[in-house]
Amino acid sequence: MSLDKDTVRKVSKLAHIHMEDAELERMAPQLSGILHWIEQLEQVNTDNVEPLANVVDIALSLREDKVTDGGYTEKILANAPEETQGYFVVPKVVEEKE
Repeated sequence: MSLDKDTVRKVSKLAHIHMEDAELERMAPQLSGILHWIEQLEQVNTDNVEPLANVVDIALSLREDKVTDGGYTEKILANAPEETQGYFVVPKVVEEKE
């Protein structure tokens, strides 16, 4: 799959990443190369490969599942410039969709 500058511009806009025209020109072949590599990976036959979650077969030790607040709430919130009802107050960073 090959990407052109307009497609990269559209993707960057959807991701809310500002890119200059020179960056768009530079990124188009790089992203095309990544997509080509992914296409090659999709062609690999993995029918006889058993899925695994870990390379080494290790049994994890389990602990009792208890709900706690961690005991550090006051210390953690002491670092907050502003807090309300036990939560950090932060500026809004996600814009509304137009």
